[in-house]
Amino acid sequence: MAESVRETYLAGIRPNAVPIVVALDRAIAEASPGLDVRIYYRMLAYAVDGDFHRFICCIDASGKVVRLRFLFGTRLADPRGLLRAGASHLASIDIASPDSVDATYVAGLVTEAVARLDEFRAEYGATRSRAKTG
Repeated sequence: MAESVRETYLAGIRPNAVPIVVALDRAIAEASPGLDVRIYYRMLAYAVDGDFHRFICCIDASGKVVRLRFLFGTRLADPRGLLRAGASHLASIDIASPDSVDATYVAGLVTEAVARLDEFRAEYGATRSRAKTG
């Protein structure tokens, strides 16, 4: 099933983005082969136990560059300073070519995000509860 999801996603993006997405997908799958994959808000998303509401990462090939996004990216170690903060905890890396995909770096980010997911989920739940009550 995951292969058909990947094929469907690749069929719907611009041709010059395909090699970048393939390289990122390979790095993510090698780092954490058990992740669930689906198209989520027009992005190729990766999650643990089907929890796409709190996904690990996603690949967004909708713009001029391909973006690798981590839902809790602002909380990840980023020694090279590649993650660009976005809304809430989201952080992204812009990737312009398949040659600029650093599979080892991507794998490290994915591995850390998976390892710390319970921590992030607990914090996210606490943040959402505080926002609703006060």
